Amino acid sequence: KREFTGKSQQLFFTHVLVGKKIQYLVLVGLGKGADKKKITIEQYRRAVARAVKEALKLKRETVVMQLPAASLFGVDVAYVAQKTVEIAMMSAYHFDDFITDASRKETVLAELTLCVDTKNKKAATDGAQVGKVIGQAVNRARHWIDLPPSVLTPAFFAGKAQQLAKEHDVTFKMFDEKQINEMGMGGLAGVSRGSDEDCRLVILEYKAKRKTAPTIAFVGKGITFDSGGLSIKPADYMEDMKEDMAGAAAIIATVHALSHLKPDVNVIGLAPIAENLPSGKALKPGDVVRFYNGKTAEVKNTDAEGRLILADALSYAVKHYKLDAIIDIATLTGSCAHALGPFYSGLMSQHDTLVETIQESSDRSGDAVWRLPMSDDYKVAIRSEVADLCNIGSRKYKAGAITAAHFLQNFVENVPWAHLDIAGTAFDVPAIPYYRPGATGAGIRLLIDIAM
Repeated sequence: KREFTGKSQQLFFTHVLVGKKIQYLVLVGLGKGADKKKITIEQYRRAVARAVKEALKLKRETVVMQLPAASLFGVDVAYVAQKTVEIAMMSAYHFDDFITDASRKETVLAELTLCVDTKNKKAATDGAQVGKVIGQAVNRARHWIDLPPSVLTPAFFAGKAQQLAKEHDVTFKMFDEKQINEMGMGGLAGVSRGSDEDCRLVILEYKAKRKTAPTIAFVGKGITFDSGGLSIKPADYMEDMKEDMAGAAAIIATVHALSHLKPDVNVIGLAPIAENLPSGKALKPGDVVRFYNGKTAEVKNTDAEGRLILADALSYAVKHYKLDAIIDIATLTGSCAHALGPFYSGLMSQHDTLVETIQESSDRSGDAVWRLPMSDDYKVAIRSEVADLCNIGSRKYKAGAITAAHFLQNFVENVPWAHLDIAGTAFDVPAIPYYRPGATGAGIRLLIDIAM
């Protein structure tokens, strides 16, 4: 005797006979709403993930799902359908490119059918199509992040961005290392100096049909491998540093997805891409770099390299585009990961209206953010005695995630700006069933929702 009470994520499955074929029936609990409130959509996301993963464990390639009533969650049918498809695709993702043992290969979800009332068919179909685009974007970025760093080099990564841009209404522009040096991007070029792989700056542009549409820029950190440079990391902290380009992956995947979803907003995606390695040519502690906007920074720690490459990309964005807002996203600081753990990305900004927009999108999309304080008291922490700025904050002020954000703020002029630190959320997030060991695609659902 098996009791099924419907508590959150509880599973029950049995065999049923359909015609002459035996099929599996899987029930997943949604749980109850807190304090007699609506069941949260996050409870539903996790239930969908458990259902899909159970089906794949049973070697089922085709899954049929009955959509629950949208009123349970206080949303509409299109939204439920979108989240169902989005999360089903994310839950089915697995990276096995380099596994040769066929018995270790997981079942691929080949077909997902949603059952809805006839009157809701169009709304569910429209929502499912949006969910498919978003799910594909998240999984595409996860695949890039999970690739070995010897495969996903700056040139390879830039090539993937160019390939996607050709597919659908996206303008592609790229600067190579020679051009980056000629343009005076001392941060990006400096970080790349220690590597034999040349750096790149990739720019993607999606243009809305309306000529008066607002313009937003997304900028993502793209360190394809981070050894720390001459300020080298301990071995244990270097194992997963192929994921240090997760911000750039999010930007590239997001812009491509938006070219299909067609928001009424112009979107500029910028991805500075480089390797951070030690060598005789590498940046040294004590070096001073000059950025694209003319400002200088003393490099006291070569492992604080993400802010150096973002500084040049942010400077380029505000100089060459008339922007209504700019958001950067980066696996930037261990400090943020320690502060918030793996479930919330850090949000830092002094523009409250933009923060409200991001927070609303976070609530809708499921990409959770938590705002950290960013008062002017922290600014003095990044002052250098020999340059305009220092690339690490003074130990007296601690708060490494916040001082890093203040560093970046020097490169956005007066454009409303926000910084997302995904150091804790981009890789190996435990306990959430639509993730698994490896890349999560953090930030993509959030950025797409912001643009839409």
